[in-house]
Amino acid sequence: MSNDNVTWLTQEAFDRLQAELDELSGPARTEITKRIEAAREEGDLKENSGYHAAKDEQGKMEARIRQLTVLLRDATVGEAPASNGVAGVGNLITARIAGDESTFLLGSREIADGDLQVFSEQSPLGQAILGVKEGDSTSYTAPNGKQISVEVVKVATYTP
Repeated sequence: MSNDNVTWLTQEAFDRLQAELDELSGPARTEITKRIEAAREEGDLKENSGYHAAKDEQGKMEARIRQLTVLLRDATVGEAPASNGVAGVGNLITARIAGDESTFLLGSREIADGDLQVFSEQSPLGQAILGVKEGDSTSYTAPNGKQISVEVVKVATYTP
């Protein structure tokens, strides 16, 4: 999981994302193509808001299809990595960040359903705590240039 292009996913997350990809690249793509054709038949494309809205939606959908294709192709699928007291991808982390305690999943936001906060291992916070042991402290530079202190309080196995 040290490769920057590899994302860890639970089997449930993989299946959910695969179903989304299947829907987007099948029935949803067919539907948007029909909407574009119908709007095109209405005439002048310069002032056809239905056409432009459908083309925008198609662009967003194609971007999501590309994103999901790469994510699923490069994903490592399996059980959550067991907690060994060291912050790693796929672990549930409790940390004191600039004095405030927060619990979040370290990894891809595609893993978690619901309200669980997720930080990518490539984010400044994720990079700072990756490999840090429970009870140890580190810091990272926020996008605004400020140094922010982080203490890893607890590392737990993530259970969806």
